[in-house]
Amino acid sequence: MINLSSFIAFHARQMPERCALKYRGVETSYAAFDERIAIVGGWLASRGIGRDDVVAVLMKNSAAFLDIAFAVSHVGAIFLPINFRLSSDEVAYIVENSGARILIADEEFAASAAGDTPVVLVDEAAQASAARLAPDARPAPAHRRLPSDLMRLMYTSGTTDRPKGVMLTYENIYWKSADHVLALALSRDTRLLVAGPLYHVGALDLPGIAVLWQGGMLSIQRDFDAGRCLAAIEADRLNGAWLAPVMTTAILTCPERAHHDVSSLRWAIGGGEKTPEARIRAFSQYFTNARYIDAYGLTETCGGDTFMEPGFEIAKIGSTGRAVAHVEIEIRDDAGDPVARGESGEICLRGPKVTPGYWKDPEKTAAAFFGDWFRSGDIGHLDDDGFLYLNDRKKDMIISGGENIASSEVERVIYELPDVREVAVIGMPDERWGERPVAVVALAEGSKLDMAALKDHCRSRLASFKIPKQLVVRDSLPRNPSGKVLKRVLRAELEASA
Repeated sequence: MINLSSFIAFHARQMPERCALKYRGVETSYAAFDERIAIVGGWLASRGIGRDDVVAVLMKNSAAFLDIAFAVSHVGAIFLPINFRLSSDEVAYIVENSGARILIADEEFAASAAGDTPVVLVDEAAQASAARLAPDARPAPAHRRLPSDLMRLMYTSGTTDRPKGVMLTYENIYWKSADHVLALALSRDTRLLVAGPLYHVGALDLPGIAVLWQGGMLSIQRDFDAGRCLAAIEADRLNGAWLAPVMTTAILTCPERAHHDVSSLRWAIGGGEKTPEARIRAFSQYFTNARYIDAYGLTETCGGDTFMEPGFEIAKIGSTGRAVAHVEIEIRDDAGDPVARGESGEICLRGPKVTPGYWKDPEKTAAAFFGDWFRSGDIGHLDDDGFLYLNDRKKDMIISGGENIASSEVERVIYELPDVREVAVIGMPDERWGERPVAVVALAEGSKLDMAALKDHCRSRLASFKIPKQLVVRDSLPRNPSGKVLKRVLRAELEASA
């Protein structure tokens, strides 16, 4: 059998007392985890949940989140984690579109979970063990699953339209796990900090499931807090992490950072957007035994398609690394034809961890592929050694006076200013030029920046048409849970205030 509970049961036989999960100071052994999965599976079965039924979850990080995720697989159902930051209308759309049979939600999200679908609320006690939802349930037997069966639905954040349900099969999940084991040298000694939200591929897949596959341990943080993450690294001798860019920045500027022993950390995967070089260097100065692994991946591929390889961090700084073992990458033009090495185009991927498509949406599925190559929507190029460089999102390319402006290029220059903490460059409508580049920045505490200083800095580094024509200063930039700046939100806000 290939359901997720299979490898947990294996570890429970081989090393029953070994810690699988740690949440709020409480350790869960592989034997206890295996037992809880079967009990929660029995509870789901008693509620009529079985093969290919969709089970939606609206929860923050907890041990119970993983109990439920693995139990859903155990009984042959399909797991649907939902972003708990969404509005009730957005949650209702996803639940309805997916056809979920049940919605399991933390008590604090009761208002967002209201609707026609049956809802089960999880209190604080049950967050430590989902078996507390089912004290009288009989353990369920494992339901046999096939490689092509759906394991999970993941709804993308959407841009101008409704979110799309990404279908992820067992084949996708297992090939992803195999690739991450190879790329990151995961083993039963891997002890992973889980600080990002588990409903997102960054926390659950990069490389959470693969760590459990190998018999390692997950240290689960309910919410991200830089000080608590540093304390967990020290207390549990954690050696791996996935950190969104905004999380990395918070850790590197945390006032408590000098008071923690973080020598156990060996690597941290970055992602969500192109990492500024200054942040990579600052990471290496603080985590002296760890390397920063810039990476690239998509929800549609379970995350982690490229990783920066050891020894190339400085020589290839600015790259997101090379493809993992079972992923192929090509750069293609708008017609779908491959371009030469070094030329920019759309990043396309092929391999067994790529989604078969979007839930109930054959038109968007067809539009997302050039044959069997998935179209990422990202603009990048490959160098002669096969290292991927991310230039921009197609929709974030600014076209001003017929010239293409890669917003990430302008952002990289602005990040050189010590006063700038965060920056996003967006295109705004312009009667003369079609679009004009606008820099939206959040400044370091006590800092100042005006348009004259910004232009003066950019003038020696950028072509004149790339220099921002407007500067907007904000306290912070809106980001999604993976750390990507929500440029569509910035555009909408600036258009509304124009």
